[in-house]
Amino acid sequence: MNSKVFVNRTLNLKKIKFIGLDMDHTLVRYNIENFERLSYTKIIEKLVGKRNYPQTLKNLVFDYNFAIRGLVIDRQKGNLLKLNRYTAIRASYHGQKPIDFKTHQKLYRSTYIDLSNPAYMTVDTFFSISLAVLFGQLVDLKDNDKANTYPEYSQMADDVLASLDEAHRDGSLKDEVKKNLDKYIIKDPTTVARLETFKKHGKKIFVLTNSDFNYTKLLMDYAINPFLKEHKSWVDLFEIVVTFAHKPRFFYEKQNFLKVDEKTGTMTNMDEPLKHGIYQGGNAFKFTEDFNLDGDEILYIGDHIYGDILRLKKDCNWRTAMVLEELQFELENNMKAEPTVEEIEKLMAKKEPMEDRLTLLMTERTENPNIDEKEIEELQNVISGIDAQISQLIKRQQSLYNPQWGQLMRAGNEESYLAYQVERYACVYMSKLSDLLALSPRTYFRAPRRPLSHERI
Repeated sequence: MNSKVFVNRTLNLKKIKFIGLDMDHTLVRYNIENFERLSYTKIIEKLVGKRNYPQTLKNLVFDYNFAIRGLVIDRQKGNLLKLNRYTAIRASYHGQKPIDFKTHQKLYRSTYIDLSNPAYMTVDTFFSISLAVLFGQLVDLKDNDKANTYPEYSQMADDVLASLDEAHRDGSLKDEVKKNLDKYIIKDPTTVARLETFKKHGKKIFVLTNSDFNYTKLLMDYAINPFLKEHKSWVDLFEIVVTFAHKPRFFYEKQNFLKVDEKTGTMTNMDEPLKHGIYQGGNAFKFTEDFNLDGDEILYIGDHIYGDILRLKKDCNWRTAMVLEELQFELENNMKAEPTVEEIEKLMAKKEPMEDRLTLLMTERTENPNIDEKEIEELQNVISGIDAQISQLIKRQQSLYNPQWGQLMRAGNEESYLAYQVERYACVYMSKLSDLLALSPRTYFRAPRRPLSHERI
């Protein structure tokens, strides 16, 4: 099957009765760079206005391309880290400056990062890009500040995160989005049309979002209603809409549902079974029970590895799909990188027998002092020359991706920690919702056979 949906575990859409959607960045797409710039600006406003940071922060310039999703902040050392699937560090920056090999070894040696340790903070959503960029800038400012104006690295990390959370909580971010919907929200008529097609095939579509009712209504009215052909409004399109769901708590705590009046937004207590309508809060247990569903009859699609996917997979047995919007950029550049990757592989194939021969000679030299040193020297020189060529090719390959961190889904030759999480917890993944909806509602996604190391011989 030639599709833009990538499969980790077998998934038969024919058996899926309910398809759930996160709203922000899944059902409703954002102009990510504009939104992150707004987030960055709001964090700075709160740092200056409420936490006594210098006014000069307002002169900082947002560099969207400095950070990627999946990084980890070392709060105590002021470092940004990229981890592989085993949580070993594969790239590191102090503030906005790369850490050289010797310094890195001194700081971390062969440390495997324990992400449950509060010394580390993960950057795993779009909303966190602005956090990572600003933290890196603050570290540099602190390091160059002779007046000791800035707090410790860990306090700055906490302050940036608290300011970001506050900007989401107090509505200052969403108020700006409301004023400039065209700037921040991408209209996608294709997705709306395909949702109607899936519903025509008997799929029940629901929305599960942490946004409140008023913001949900605003975005739905703007991004969904204008493109409906077979429904009067988004309220008719979706079987149920759950706002202010408090994910991931929705998946493991038994919060009560409140009924929301679609015209006024007022809420009332309820103790009857769920049915078509709009709600607030609630929990996955009542949802599956009231609609008489088994967990594997529900597919939930979101963009947040922790809030949408990880806890859901651990605490419920719903099927999962993840949207990684950056994946499209990575796929395009993978195509561009193919000729360079082929050159690297040819050089590696040329080098490996030489390394084997050199290993044999070095081993024999221990037992036979009369071994031919000339051959050893020649092999070492040739291998060094090939290594230099490979190094240049790797730099050329990585220049196609993020200039600081390289590929999103890889850390060198290994999977990045983000890729590992996606592989472990998402049944399928894609760059946007419409990629999945472009396929038949009866599609059978088959997971590829993954060869083990000993099977690649």
